[in-house]
Amino acid sequence: MGSGKLQRSLLMASAAVVALGLLVGGLVFGYYWFKYKHIVDERLTQPLFENTAKIYAAPREVRPGQRLSAHSVAQELRNGGYSEDGAASQSPMGHFSESADSIEIHPGPESYHSEDGATISFENGKVSQITGDGNVNLNAYELEPLLITGLSEDKSRTKRRLVDYDELPQNLVHAVVSIEDHRFFQHGGVDYIGVLRAIRNDLTHRHNYTEGGSTLTMQLARGFFLTPEKRIKRKLIEIVITYQLESRFNKQKIFQLYANEIPLGQQGSFAINGFGEAARAYFNKDVRQLDLAECALLAGMIQSPSRLNPYRHAERAMTRRNLVLDTMVETGSITKAQAEAAKAEPLKLAPTNVNAGEAPYFVDLVREQLTQKLGENSFNREGLRIYTSLDPELQHAATQAVEVGSKLVDELVLKQHTRKEKDGTITTTGEISYPQISLVALNPHTGQVLALVGGRNYGISQLNHAVAKRPTGSIFKPFVYASAFNSAVAGTKLDSDGTDALFTPVTMLNDEQTTFTYAGDQEYNPKNYKDEYHGEVTATYALAHSLNNATISLAQMVGFGNVASLARSAGIRSAQGTPSVALGTYSASPLDMAGAYTVFANGGIKIDPWLLASVRSASGDVLNDYTPTSKPVLDPRVAYLTTSMMEGVMNFGYGYAVRQRGFLAPAAGKTGTSNDAWFAGYTSNLICIVWIGNDDYKDVKLQGAVAAAPIWAEFMKAAVKLPQYSDTREFVPPTGVTVVQLDKETNLLADASCPSKTYNAAFLQGTEPTDTCDHLNGDQRSIFQKLFGLGDKSTMPALPPGTHPTVVGQPALPAQTAQTGQVQTSASAQSPNPAVAEDSQPKKKKGFFSRLFGGGKNEDKKPAPQPTQPQPSAPQQ
Repeated sequence: MGSGKLQRSLLMASAAVVALGLLVGGLVFGYYWFKYKHIVDERLTQPLFENTAKIYAAPREVRPGQRLSAHSVAQELRNGGYSEDGAASQSPMGHFSESADSIEIHPGPESYHSEDGATISFENGKVSQITGDGNVNLNAYELEPLLITGLSEDKSRTKRRLVDYDELPQNLVHAVVSIEDHRFFQHGGVDYIGVLRAIRNDLTHRHNYTEGGSTLTMQLARGFFLTPEKRIKRKLIEIVITYQLESRFNKQKIFQLYANEIPLGQQGSFAINGFGEAARAYFNKDVRQLDLAECALLAGMIQSPSRLNPYRHAERAMTRRNLVLDTMVETGSITKAQAEAAKAEPLKLAPTNVNAGEAPYFVDLVREQLTQKLGENSFNREGLRIYTSLDPELQHAATQAVEVGSKLVDELVLKQHTRKEKDGTITTTGEISYPQISLVALNPHTGQVLALVGGRNYGISQLNHAVAKRPTGSIFKPFVYASAFNSAVAGTKLDSDGTDALFTPVTMLNDEQTTFTYAGDQEYNPKNYKDEYHGEVTATYALAHSLNNATISLAQMVGFGNVASLARSAGIRSAQGTPSVALGTYSASPLDMAGAYTVFANGGIKIDPWLLASVRSASGDVLNDYTPTSKPVLDPRVAYLTTSMMEGVMNFGYGYAVRQRGFLAPAAGKTGTSNDAWFAGYTSNLICIVWIGNDDYKDVKLQGAVAAAPIWAEFMKAAVKLPQYSDTREFVPPTGVTVVQLDKETNLLADASCPSKTYNAAFLQGTEPTDTCDHLNGDQRSIFQKLFGLGDKSTMPALPPGTHPTVVGQPALPAQTAQTGQVQTSASAQSPNPAVAEDSQPKKKKGFFSRLFGGGKNEDKKPAPQPTQPQPSAPQQ
């Protein structure tokens, strides 16, 4: 009896302890329940995620004749948010129906466009016809602009693309549930066995807490409401919040929140949160397009995004992916055969360069402009749609060109620091600094910034070099020659070679070392590269070979102030009227120079570069539309005449490096070298500026023709392969410009008596040569007398103004065919001799025959093509 009473007493005491424990536990749980209910309620009254502004590209224009298919257009419409006819729900962006040879497009109420639809027909892989509503034939139709990226959330640099549960592939849902919480859709939010195991591990490891057993809802509670600190108390709070979430939302909503919140690694300087952003970052896909293997990879990364990063730890990530596939088989989500097929897939990752997919320098510039226009604290929390000028395909080409060019530049820099010792060993000397690179591409007729790369690696440096002011070097020189043509249009004669005459491409300029005086008593003593001087040269030769003293002498005749004034009108605002202005010593950014070059490429009209097209609400209502500004700066004749001379730079001057790289379309351009390396050039439909330089302003010791021109060529070769930029055309002379055929030996009009070597040159009407090359009215001295300066020509009739017996150029390359980019040649139109001297060859001071036959270099070291036989002239074909 005594023992029975004792047992009953112990049982009662135990029951009391348990009851007390439950009471205390209930009170503690109740305390935290009501405490965190208030916190959860307050948190849930606000948006769970920042509804950040979305940045969209420019709409793609479809035109008859473009190489496109119905399938590719349909895919672009899906990427733009359109739904296919027959889908369970119709997208407010619009819908479409696709057949083998046509596609019908119906924009919705939230589309960028009005709700005017179109039918695009295809034949033989090309767009054959575009028909609008009402059966009206259209010359073009714009597709829905594609989403580039969402702005990051405040200063955290977290990026996410919000998705609905219905947008998630079922394979992704099953993969996550299988590996993270296989009873997610059955339990009430907490896996008690897993929680007890986690508590035991926490106690065992004391301060080295190693949590486990968290359900998806618990992970969500932790991510939304708790700090990363690991304590038993926090586990209790986590459970409290989990029950509150489970009481408020159904399982699909909880999974949706989880899918948008979960951290999935880092890309460059941005944190990737959510499956929508991860799908774009790792696979460059919309989340709806992920296949089984890709779903398993992302689900596997949840455990440890850094340790399982597929770019850095590919084998580790694949092992984890395959484990996820096995668990999906175990849970019955997929078959064994499906798992094995997915395991056989290699990692099909998107390129790691964030610059290509999301144009981060461009987006940063857009954000800066939005802040100026809309204010710091409003626009990025309202889910605004920001429509921009960017062409995603061209942006990708720009990024690739910079990436390829970076390797070339790095090799050149390393070569500067490499020395071969006597024993044959290779050593490096000095501190190696690899320069930054920037590229800007512009539509010359609209000012639309189509592509922009602000540096070689955004993850390493977010400094946007596309808008950094740097001395422009010799890409400024065309403004000197344009100023001279301005004077000719105004009827002002220049004192050149002792003769007052209107400026023409064959006006003679003095390229001897000269001391220039300005501002009363100020002196300027410029030098040519390697102190090489050329005496009297034509203007065309001076620009093609970037001769410093010749260009400054022209600027002096025109007036330094006039040159600076023109430059400022074109957007180079720092230019001042000093001799050094002719050499580009004043600063402008690559974006500034792209805008400045529109005055040449756009018939004399300056159009300001722009990035912002429209700002709209989250539902598509227009809040602000932006229009570009423009103004006339040059007479169209001056713009064309300057362009014609810059074609010479490309075809027989230092810009010929572009031709050697395989870009053969009609183009005009200019190299530039100061402490930085530049290349500026344009076709009939595209301007591109390339800049290379060090952040600390150290001399890169690389020439524009050697370092920047190859990047320009790489980009432009890719551009002309795209349908929208393939139709490059010859530059068309305006009324008032005469293009004549000249004899290369005499610079006089070619006729049947001339040698076969001729070239075309553009003149302001009335300034072109009138004599022919048979010399009937010109210098009658023999070639021997002219070579050695013998005989008297003073009694002979004077040559027409600006014409001299010096060969100044060669015909422009023939037109490039629109689609293939191939050049058609004939016996009368051959490309120049591509033979050029290497930089490693010793540089020689110009002797008698060098001065007689032309050649030489200045600050742009890359030599031009050399003539096939000695001539007292510039190179000939």
